[in-house]
Amino acid sequence: MFGIGKFCFCVNFFANSLTGFSLEEHTAPEIWFTQDAGPWEWKGPVIRENGYAYGKFFERKAAYISREWFPDFANYRRDGYDFDARFDDGLASYKDRVLYELVEKNGPLLSKELKRLGNYKKGGNTGFDTMITRLQSQCYVVISDFVYLKDKKGCQYGWGVAKYATPEQFMGEDFAKKVYEREPEESYERILEHLCRVLGGVKTERLKKFLGRFG
Repeated sequence: MFGIGKFCFCVNFFANSLTGFSLEEHTAPEIWFTQDAGPWEWKGPVIRENGYAYGKFFERKAAYISREWFPDFANYRRDGYDFDARFDDGLASYKDRVLYELVEKNGPLLSKELKRLGNYKKGGNTGFDTMITRLQSQCYVVISDFVYLKDKKGCQYGWGVAKYATPEQFMGEDFAKKVYEREPEESYERILEHLCRVLGGVKTERLKKFLGRFG
C-alpha cells in the first residue's frame, strides 16, 4: 500500500505549481483512470490504514499530509486559533461556523449527509463547496475516508463519496495535544526548513507561495 513515510511532510494528489510533486505526475496515464484499482480507489484505504490527513490543503487541490507533520501544519494554517476563537475575533463568517459545527457535532459523516443536515441544495443554503474547501485549507476539517455506494445487488458504483471530520475527531488526542504546542510561526518555519531540505532544487520563495499564508 502507498505510503508517504513517517518523516515525509506531504504528497499532493494532483499536479501543482511544484513540478513533479504529485501522484498524478508519477502515475502512468493508462492506470490513472482504469477499471482496475488505482490511485483514485486507493484514497480511502490510504487514509484509513495510514491515518494521513487528506484534504484540499494546497492551491485548492487535494494532498496527503503525514500524521507527524499535520499538527504543525494545522497550527500554522489556523494561526493558533481554534474555530471558536477565530469566529469570536471576527475572522470566520457565520455561514462557515454553521458548517463547521455541523461537522463537529455530527462527524465523521458523508458529504451527502452533511449537505442534507445543512440544507445545502437548490433552493436552500448556498456556498457549500467554497466553504468546505476553506475549512480544509484552514485545517478545521479533513476528509477522513471515501465510501463507495452500493446498488441493490451489493455492487459498488460511482465515485467514492467523501466523509468529513474535524482533525480532532479523526486523529484524536494525538493531534489535539500537539496542534497548539508551538507558536504558529515556529510550526511554519519547521515545515519550510523541511521542504527546503528535501526539495533542495526549489527556490524558497516558491515554497513559501506553495505553503500559503497564515489563517
